[in-house]
Amino acid sequence: MKQPRAANEVYRLPPPIFDARCKACWFTVGLLMLVVASFWSLDLQWAQFFSAEAAASMGRFVGEFFPPDTSPAFLHKVAVAAWETLAMSAVGTLLAAIAGLALALPAARLHAGDAARTRAPTRLLLNALRSVPELVWAALLLISAGLGPLAGTLALALHTSGVLGRLFAEAVENAPPGPAEALRAQGVGHGRVFLYATLPQVLPQLMSYTLYRWENNIRAAAVLGVVGAGGLGQLLAFHMGLFHMPKTATVLGAMLLLVAIVDAASLGARRWMTR
Repeated sequence: MKQPRAANEVYRLPPPIFDARCKACWFTVGLLMLVVASFWSLDLQWAQFFSAEAAASMGRFVGEFFPPDTSPAFLHKVAVAAWETLAMSAVGTLLAAIAGLALALPAARLHAGDAARTRAPTRLLLNALRSVPELVWAALLLISAGLGPLAGTLALALHTSGVLGRLFAEAVENAPPGPAEALRAQGVGHGRVFLYATLPQVLPQLMSYTLYRWENNIRAAAVLGVVGAGGLGQLLAFHMGLFHMPKTATVLGAMLLLVAIVDAASLGARRWMTR
């Protein structure tokens, strides 16, 4: 039952949308001005983009994709390439999770009294790993690893190690300190404190980060083949370069199906872990 308001209760008005003393408000205004200036400085041909001629050209281009090539021989080739893309993303994510966890420990301040001398250089390394896109890593690794899925797998592993290492380090630093302090007060070493106190608390979060990055790596692995790293991307670049549009449509359909399956499986796994 709803309780009556007290006679002396003070009614407060909601805060104003903009306050001159609010730093976040000024930051939002500056960001909006930057966006408006960006649109104004770019030569965006909106009228040409939405013209009837552009729509007709796009319609003719899309029409060339139909019907897709569904011959058994080509479908088998696409299935093999899809499996290769899936394997590249899975192995690359697994290697990145292992490397990210190994780099997260020196990149994190484990307790209040930790000097964390390796924190700054390790975070600099993580920034360098993730600042280079997967396509650039793959292009560089093609020189040493050659054409094929090895270069793509290593490219995914290097870039994702930088991403997961930073996320893992933040999760370790934000873990509740109580259990770790209790073990540390009993004279337990740093390694056992991490294994028995910190890791069990952050493990669901680490797994969720890893699964989410696997979803992203599926998409990235499907594109890495454009530079010769194998998988569906290599088929896509080959047939699109030769204007084999029905075959290109089949490859694009396989990409969409693979991404949808992995997204659904990853989402189900994350929900199961958070129950």
